[in-house]
Amino acid sequence: MAERVPARRVVGLAVPALGVLAAEPLYVLVDTAVVGHLGALPLAGLALGGVLFTQVATQLTFLSYGTTARTARLFGAGRRAEAVEEGVQATWLALAVGALVVVLGQLLAGPAARLLAGEGPVAAAAVSWLRIALFGAPFVLVTMAGNGWMRGVQDTVRPLRYVLLGNGLSAVLCPLLVHVAGWGLEGSAVANVVAQVLSACLFFRALIVERVPLRPVPHLMRAQLGMGRDLVLRSLAFQACFLSAASVAARTSVSAVGAHQVVLQLWTFLALVLDSLAIAAQSIVGAFLGAGRRAEARRFAWQVTGYGLAFGAALGVLFAALSGVLPGVFTSDPGVLAEVPRAWWFFVALQPVAGVVFALDGVLLGAGDAAFLRTATLVSAAVGFLPLIWASLAFGWGLAGIWTGLSAFMVLRLVSLLVRTRSGGWAVVGVAVR
Repeated sequence: MAERVPARRVVGLAVPALGVLAAEPLYVLVDTAVVGHLGALPLAGLALGGVLFTQVATQLTFLSYGTTARTARLFGAGRRAEAVEEGVQATWLALAVGALVVVLGQLLAGPAARLLAGEGPVAAAAVSWLRIALFGAPFVLVTMAGNGWMRGVQDTVRPLRYVLLGNGLSAVLCPLLVHVAGWGLEGSAVANVVAQVLSACLFFRALIVERVPLRPVPHLMRAQLGMGRDLVLRSLAFQACFLSAASVAARTSVSAVGAHQVVLQLWTFLALVLDSLAIAAQSIVGAFLGAGRRAEARRFAWQVTGYGLAFGAALGVLFAALSGVLPGVFTSDPGVLAEVPRAWWFFVALQPVAGVVFALDGVLLGAGDAAFLRTATLVSAAVGFLPLIWASLAFGWGLAGIWTGLSAFMVLRLVSLLVRTRSGGWAVVGVAVR
């Protein structure tokens, strides 16, 4: 029988990864709290601009997750230098794609905001924030690539230090620029860019000290883009859902979109907290399969599923207890606070489901099973989330309708992931990712 992975090994990878994953949404929560005290309109502008900027990271997750899958197999096979070289190529891709994002983003910021929120002050505030924040895009992508290759070689400590240094500085700058300097909403965007530049520079340095070739290798970049295609399509499904949710909330009322921002940022934060187990799963499963240890990979998949369920249940209990006090940390606007409960209890109830879903996502990502994840996510979005989101707009269901759609999406993903994991078809050994 395959041996059980020691819990301390999982924790040793997951806890630093948790710090990295939590650092950005923690900063966004700080940003939300700082901007929220400017009033409902700046908070709504941040909500809409933040959703648009998030597309940069969420559409390009292959720079982190795809890189981890490729490097973990090479690392498991004892080929560490080749694993790091995958990180070099991912960094070149990050720079090229990031430059394109800056150019296109400046051109499309206004039309995209008006498409989601219509003409008016919410769209104008979002564009004002977004045009500044976009200059951080190449640095966000470099950080994603750096996290990807370091996770693959089972080093999750250095990325934690790098991200904390950048975001720590930014968390200090944000209230100073927003309130003390009087820059308002735009000050939070400047603070974001500062954090992203500093973190990216630290990841550049990490590649240099590895003493591997730093030149671009086109065939390796093409191979990364092959896996990236499926992960981008998967990300598009997520973002079609969340952009639709933001649009419906924005068309409901300023208070509704502000409340949606508060609960959605907490959801994003806890999703990434739970995703720390997925990072450990990616690294361990990829290394097992790269070393030809299929039985160990399959056993570990169920082990990490149990961890995810327990972790998610604990978070659900915690945030249920905080329901009466936590929303007031982020805004004092009475209209926003009155809307929050319409989404809050969906958010709490979904935590155990999310714990299992994110753990199994990590297993299949570590195995390079991107084609299945793409298809399952697209179907779940088309059948579960999107119909309920737009029905919510048509029938005036508000935030309760939006979060019912999210619940259907998560349950459908849960079922598909459990069936796939049980089948074992994902556990293909060797250093090559499918």
